[in-house]
Amino acid sequence: MKKSISVWSFAGGLLREKMELAKDAGFQAIEVAMDEEGEITPSSTEEQVREVRRTADEVGIEISSLATGLFWKYSLTSGDPEVRRKGMEVGKRMLQAASWLGVDAILVVPGAVGVDFIPDFEVVPYDLAYDRALEAIRELGREGERLGVTVCVENVWNKFLLSPLEMRDFIDKVGSPYVASYFDVGNVLLTGYPEHWIRILGKRIKRVHIKDFRRSVGDLSGFVDLLEGDVNWPEVVAALREVGYDGYLTAEMLPPYGHHPEALIYNTSKAMDFILGRV
Repeated sequence: MKKSISVWSFAGGLLREKMELAKDAGFQAIEVAMDEEGEITPSSTEEQVREVRRTADEVGIEISSLATGLFWKYSLTSGDPEVRRKGMEVGKRMLQAASWLGVDAILVVPGAVGVDFIPDFEVVPYDLAYDRALEAIRELGREGERLGVTVCVENVWNKFLLSPLEMRDFIDKVGSPYVASYFDVGNVLLTGYPEHWIRILGKRIKRVHIKDFRRSVGDLSGFVDLLEGDVNWPEVVAALREVGYDGYLTAEMLPPYGHHPEALIYNTSKAMDFILGRV
């Protein structure tokens, strides 16, 4: 498995600087992100996106995947058709940008029934959310197939697709080889066990996010540095190996340290070496 880190784990600075820091810390790859402002946006041209790839090649680091936080703003399950339309546009632009980057996977939040950590987030009836998400992901899967990029559905705190059985069946119901799971280890600690999810999702897992979590805290403050929480890392790694996962493990460490934020990158890399038995 390859060590990767999310661009969101870094404090400010240019993307090149983040790539250089990740490389120096021992990461093989970095996950970049699309936002409304920055070096990759929904309106970025092909040349602008390819420049990001050239930068990574110059630094000597791989790009593991393309993520975005825009699906929280433009939810694919919103009751507002215009919001859903904008979400679909974001998804399709991500797929195109990933193709230009030479990356074969994007991270997609499939919508939400409710989101406690976003004030006044719309609450959507579960059955409607499911139908809207299924329609949206099927459409994105067709576009992904055209471009050779997989749509990876992430398990997040969205009160939706709450069990590994439901996530498995949702992906199977979409019925596309270009729709898979972006499995987040830390996100399931509040209600379940990541090793169970891994063994149930199996080959459906295309990408993996890792972070740690303390169940006793029970909210966003419960996310902690790797090896400081309740994730059973030996079981998680064993499960990943059992299902034949040999792709990127992308650390998503939020937020960056308030002082000496570069230390988080080095600490995370060293923790991953222990987790993967490379020390």
